[in-house]
Amino acid sequence: MQARSTADRAARAALSAVVEPANRKVVARVYATGAEATWRAISRRDPHLDTDGVLARRAEGVDGAALLQHAAGLGIRFVCPSDAEWPAGFATMPDTLDAGTDSVPPPFGLWVRGNGSLAACEPRAIAVVGSRAASPYGRHVAGDIAADLAARGWIVVSGAAYGIDAAAHRGCLAMGGVTVAVLACGLDMDYPRSHSELLARIAQDGVVVSELAPGMQPMRSRFIARNRLIAALTSGTVVVEAARRSGALSTAHWAVKLGREVMAVPGPVTSEQSSGCHEWIRNRGAVLVTDADEVADTAGRLGPDAAPLAVGEERPLDRYSPDVRHVYERMPARAVTTVPDLARESGYPPPFVEQSLRELAAGGLVLAVLDGWVRVPGAA
Repeated sequence: MQARSTADRAARAALSAVVEPANRKVVARVYATGAEATWRAISRRDPHLDTDGVLARRAEGVDGAALLQHAAGLGIRFVCPSDAEWPAGFATMPDTLDAGTDSVPPPFGLWVRGNGSLAACEPRAIAVVGSRAASPYGRHVAGDIAADLAARGWIVVSGAAYGIDAAAHRGCLAMGGVTVAVLACGLDMDYPRSHSELLARIAQDGVVVSELAPGMQPMRSRFIARNRLIAALTSGTVVVEAARRSGALSTAHWAVKLGREVMAVPGPVTSEQSSGCHEWIRNRGAVLVTDADEVADTAGRLGPDAAPLAVGEERPLDRYSPDVRHVYERMPARAVTTVPDLARESGYPPPFVEQSLRELAAGGLVLAVLDGWVRVPGAA
């Protein structure tokens, strides 16, 4: 693909500072006439693009080249569709522009901060999203799924919000995995502010990304638009906890439009926080998943687990009895557990749990540590 000119890159940067995300009319014009021509049309208040003059007023004083220079000083790079780092998962987005309200408009470009590469995402990435007001159950499941996916070599993508998003990022990081945070504001700010340390950890090996130029503030509509990028970066989306009207479900809607897998984790039937997940499982085709194995099995056609086990080939865990496997599966993905705790989780008596752990330890699947027992990452 031909490299973007300096003028084209500056025009795309300027557009990202002026035009709201997922503006279908402007994005379609960019793909029809180019970013430079579109920027000139906005600057002179083309009535076909800017009927009320809002974009022209926003464009006053905006200099794309200066934006790029300012961002570079903050350690932020701007990635365009012709760049090697441009995600492969975005390739089909322009093809949807004729689909009206069903289209998934691509971004003008992506502002990126971090040592990782966006190009590594698709097809090796899974989105894990859900409610900000997550329950302890939801946070636990999200963290465990993300940790186990990381151990399998998957990249975990989420939105860095409170609740499920943060649990997914932290679970991945706890296993030494790579995670990507997609924000709904400019990268010159950390949002939410209390997640500054988390975002810094994400950027060490992964990336923090936004389609919004530095200086752009978070707004509700920008979160909804942001979610299409989370869906597009990944092979599939896992919704861990979401009420029926949860914004997290917009990621699932975008995933469907992009032809990606949608998975949902069930919760207690009495939980409003899981009612949206149950609705998607029952009526909207979401695949019910309960752990990383099931997520990988669902999305693995496109990911690092694409080569299936040969018929008759065993995983190390398959050598054990169903009861011993159940004890293993009730262990947290990354935290230390004790025999009494695992007995309560598994429903088996402590002596049987302890004997099972010793069998698993002999096979190299778990390890006895000072405070209890822990899984050996990637051994099962």
